[in-house]
Amino acid sequence: MDKHQAEEKGQKILKLVRDFCAKKLDDEYFELAEQLTQKLMRKRNKPLASGQPEIWAAAIIHALGTANFLFDKSFQPYISVVDLNKYFGTKQSTVSAKSAQIRDLLNIKRFGSEFSTQRMTDMNPFNNMVMVDGMIYPLSMLPEEIQIAVKQARAEGLDIEIRTEK
Repeated sequence: MDKHQAEEKGQKILKLVRDFCAKKLDDEYFELAEQLTQKLMRKRNKPLASGQPEIWAAAIIHALGTANFLFDKSFQPYISVVDLNKYFGTKQSTVSAKSAQIRDLLNIKRFGSEFSTQRMTDMNPFNNMVMVDGMIYPLSMLPEEIQIAVKQARAEGLDIEIRTEK
């Protein structure tokens, strides 16, 4: 597959994802799915080169959904894995395997910063924790100036570990 064909296939996958998000999810999921798709398109080994666009589109949504609890009824938006696969006309086992491949390739984890929805970022249980000398402590246990420094670093997309000298 040459560069033009790969770009064309990537755009087809993006359109499928865009249509799905418009009908079943929201703009935030589309933005994340678009970022994820573009990142896959830039990969040197061109993972999108093989396989059907519908499978890739479903797997991209599945990968994001897995990281953001999309398949948990207590979260919004919600969709079942069955409905996801019904929409794209795909098999659950194929999509789950491709989703795992995507998550492994791009290191997508729950509460990871790059592909989390704002709700997941806000709910992250680690937001109020900090590593001090290799031990995890509630941020509120530290002096106020350290709390401020940690919060500023996190606002800039960084995280810090505190080490004390003995």
